[in-house]
Amino acid sequence: MAHSILSINIKDLLQFRGVESSRIEFKASWDPKVVGYQVLHTVCAFANDFQNLNGGYIVLGVAEEGGRAILPPNGLAVETLDDIQKWIRGHCKQLDPVYQPVFSPEVVEGRLLLVIWAPGGDTRPYKAPVAAKEKGKKYYVRIGSETVDAEANGLLPQLLELTARVPFDDRLALQARVEDMRFAKVMEFLRNVNSGLAEETDAQALYRRLRIARPVNAHDAPVNVGLMLFSEDAESWFQGARIEVVQFIEGTSGNVIEEKYFRGDIYAQLKNCLEYLESFSSSYTEKRSQHALAHGWVSYPSLALREAVVNAVYHRSYETREPVKINLYSDRMEIISYPGPIAGIELEHLNQQKPMPPFPARNRRIGEFLKELRMAEGRGTGLPKIFSAMQANGSPAPQFDFDAARSYFRVILPAHPEYAAITVLRDVAYLESKGDPIAALKKLEEGWNRNKKSSAITGELLSKLVAGGKFTAAKTVYASFKAETPPMFCGVVLNRYIEALLEAHKDAEAAKLLGDMPKEASARETLDFAISCKRLKKYGNAHRYFEKIEKFLSEDPKGLHEFAQTKMQLATKLYSEHLLHIPQKREAYNRLLHEAMGQLGRVVQLTDADARRAWAYRDLARVKRWLGFPRKEIESDYRRAINLLPEERTFRQELERFNINKKAGR
Repeated sequence: MAHSILSINIKDLLQFRGVESSRIEFKASWDPKVVGYQVLHTVCAFANDFQNLNGGYIVLGVAEEGGRAILPPNGLAVETLDDIQKWIRGHCKQLDPVYQPVFSPEVVEGRLLLVIWAPGGDTRPYKAPVAAKEKGKKYYVRIGSETVDAEANGLLPQLLELTARVPFDDRLALQARVEDMRFAKVMEFLRNVNSGLAEETDAQALYRRLRIARPVNAHDAPVNVGLMLFSEDAESWFQGARIEVVQFIEGTSGNVIEEKYFRGDIYAQLKNCLEYLESFSSSYTEKRSQHALAHGWVSYPSLALREAVVNAVYHRSYETREPVKINLYSDRMEIISYPGPIAGIELEHLNQQKPMPPFPARNRRIGEFLKELRMAEGRGTGLPKIFSAMQANGSPAPQFDFDAARSYFRVILPAHPEYAAITVLRDVAYLESKGDPIAALKKLEEGWNRNKKSSAITGELLSKLVAGGKFTAAKTVYASFKAETPPMFCGVVLNRYIEALLEAHKDAEAAKLLGDMPKEASARETLDFAISCKRLKKYGNAHRYFEKIEKFLSEDPKGLHEFAQTKMQLATKLYSEHLLHIPQKREAYNRLLHEAMGQLGRVVQLTDADARRAWAYRDLARVKRWLGFPRKEIESDYRRAINLLPEERTFRQELERFNINKKAGR
């Protein structure tokens, strides 16, 4: 049997992959009196293409159950194949105007099928004979997965409005040549969708079968969609056929951080643009120390982002010179396309308050190709997926708007609240880099007033206020955050506040906050809190917090070093209080120092940083001195520290004092 002439792979077709189920009709068997006229009516409906989905497919030899193909298929007898095609071809001549579908015999699991491909026609509306013994013809259209009489369902006026109105993407591009489409791009598409047409080597035959070129007089001319998808640059043929992404620092009158234009064929534009946008979509996952479940979010859910951008490219007009515009702000992403939605679609439909009406799509061919490439979803499924993806991520609901003239359509994806905080901090850093700390603080305060529950913004604001000596304002901010936020999420802010107070030499104020440490804190928060306790010389408290996260510290050289130094301080306290004559105290002293020595050895193994290793060797030398290790071992650790950090005088001075004391017998 000859290779398939379908652009879509037959297995994908049977599983509704790359094509909506409403565009496929299955028939388990064939008989001309009943099934024959059902097929004729459905061919007519697909040709009328009422919703601009570019027709559909009828598959003979496959039964269905619950709207899905039953496999393995029943199949057709080989000897009936020619008669079936002759009957359908002959009766399609009775359509008014005449219309002929495309036939493609296929073999699936050893069974013969006949696929009838009926693309949207160029001379709609079409009408078909009702039945063999019934005179007259009717207009049939496809609504969902059913073929219905247009007049009986009140749809005839809308169908007649489509008379000779071919969607722009399916019109001939008489200003171009078929050579302006790149054969390599076409073949790449066919390989991506596993189409049997990839075996076709004749460009003219291939382009005609894909319906991206049609004969005009003595030559072939490309169809607009062919230039959009398979030329080097769609904008060469359709002004404005590009995507512009602009990143703003703040409101619509704010400074532009970056502008990026995406050109090429529209598939490449989409793919590259989505990769770029997803690079802005930060993710965050944190496991609370007392809980098995992790808390996570992304700034913009990938599914919602892809649906919104693909829909803009799919449903825009390519007769306008305006590109698709994507504006990135600190708290949202706006995707704008031109013009607005077609008449009849209102905000209540977009906001899921009412079902979407069955109005024709603006472009039928673009959608067909994008669905086969798995870039676009079936009709009516995109908006629900945007809503559900945003909700599952903990993001605010998407927003939609357009003006009274329907000159534009805007989708607003609000950023996840914590990502909005991150971008506020990015803008603050940008203003500081420009030497404008006053504007930076103002931006930070504005961000905090919009999102007082954000730990990232609150922590940064507290640091800035304390550094500027605004201690009363800092107390007010901290109290407000603490009142509105569950204790388990307060750890990060508390640590930032304590750290800022310590840097400002407000140790007494910092010490007052130690009681606010939440019982349920992440390992990172507990580590930071332990270090703050150590800085406040609350070594017992610090040790208890370090012990809580001992497993977490096993791969953290900084945390391990801080823990070891805490043990050294506790041992020093026992020594300075002259308690070592008590056996239990002597045992505690030795245990603390041996544990510290083990941790310091681990630090040296874990880190490649010269400074960290040098100070760890210095502390090892001190511990070994206190434990009475041989002189050579102690000197060896000091010399390692000196070699790693020769400019640090502390190491040499301690080594010299050690040697002097040894010579003096001390």
